[in-house]
Amino acid sequence: MSLLGNHEEDFRTGLSERGAAVGIGNVLSSSIHSVARNPSLAKQLFGYAILGFALTEAIALFALMMAFLISSVFR
Repeated sequence: MSLLGNHEEDFRTGLSERGAAVGIGNVLSSSIHSVARNPSLAKQLFGYAILGFALTEAIALFALMMAFLISSVFR
C-alpha cells in the first residue's frame, strides 16, 4: 500500500504540471532578459519563446498522459 493512498495519481499529475509551470516561467524570464539586453532582436526572440512554450507544454502533456496511463495499469 502506498503512503499516499488514493491520492497517488493526483500527486503525479501535480508534479508534472508544476514542472511545466516552472519551465514556462524560465522561458518567459529568459525571453524578457534577452529583449532587455538587445531590443532589436525582440521579434526573432518572440518566435523562439513561443517554440519554447510549445515544447515545454508538450512535455507536460506527455507527463500527464503517462501519469494517467501508469495509474490505470497498476490498479
